[in-house]
Amino acid sequence: MGSKSYLKKFKKVFLNAVFLAFCIGVTLFYVFHNEDVDVIKSYIKDAYWFLWVIGSVCVLMFILGEAVIFKYLLRALGYKTTLWNCSLYSFVGFFFCCVTPSASGGQPMQAWFMNRDGVPVQLSTLALLIVTINYKTVLLIYGFALVIFKPAGIYGLLTSAMPWIYLGLAMNVVIVWFMITLAIKPKLAETIVMWIFGSLSKIFKKRKFYIIENKAEKAMSDYVVRSKNLMKHKALMARVLGITFIQRTILFFTTYLVIVSFGYTDIGPATATWLQGLISLAVDMLPLPGGMGASEHIFNLIFRPVLGSNLTTPALIVSRGLAYYTQLIISAIMTAVAYIVIFGRRRKQ
Repeated sequence: MGSKSYLKKFKKVFLNAVFLAFCIGVTLFYVFHNEDVDVIKSYIKDAYWFLWVIGSVCVLMFILGEAVIFKYLLRALGYKTTLWNCSLYSFVGFFFCCVTPSASGGQPMQAWFMNRDGVPVQLSTLALLIVTINYKTVLLIYGFALVIFKPAGIYGLLTSAMPWIYLGLAMNVVIVWFMITLAIKPKLAETIVMWIFGSLSKIFKKRKFYIIENKAEKAMSDYVVRSKNLMKHKALMARVLGITFIQRTILFFTTYLVIVSFGYTDIGPATATWLQGLISLAVDMLPLPGGMGASEHIFNLIFRPVLGSNLTTPALIVSRGLAYYTQLIISAIMTAVAYIVIFGRRRKQ
């Protein structure tokens, strides 16, 4: 039984790795197809690379911003933890978000690591729900600001990308509405979860499953109480949204740093940051690891008319290298650290 379980996990990891490698391969082909590699090299060689270092710091600040939010939320939920522990949860989440379609693996893995570190599952679930709501709400702010104000300097650059942006806007509105409903109507969340467990218990009819169902029932009862208490902290909710907005904007700002590093100064920081935010909105719900492929395509649609054909590809390579691949590498290293620290601590206990 153990060997079958191991084989099943191995197959899942292997298939995810193959899918990720396939996406990377297709993306690289798309980026470099019909491009002059020597021209790209010359642009990258002559760039002011120190701005890329600042961009890497922005990526790290983006990741650690979530750690600050976790600490606020868990403390408000009555669970005391350290910023170091919350940083480890954050790195784990971003790593698995980077390598799974639609970032679907991030929150489950965070919940697992948090549970192994002693955080009750009902608290981690509620904290992760609030984080996700705010994360997507910031994207909606970027999108609705575009639709409402229609700034000429930005709107004119988005003609070919608008179908993608409207799609991302619509999908995020639906998912945020559903998540907010679960947060402010915790009894509904409890009903849904217990209905799922009740249905599964009828199928499996195993004593062990009934024990799990009873534990889930107690956890959901606690979830309802904690959720109602957390929703009373209006100032905390506003602070979390503000931190999330700054956190996400810092990441989007790296695109401006990259463009300026190549000596192009005809685009302002607000414009470049806003455009990158809209790209993230467009690809956020697509079933691709890190929006891979789609992000590069929409970047081309938006920035090629501005930067020109020669500069767009180098800017795309470095921008995605910072925002996605640097994030992936840092998070992968720290996820290994998280595993050693958290699971090592668990074994000692």
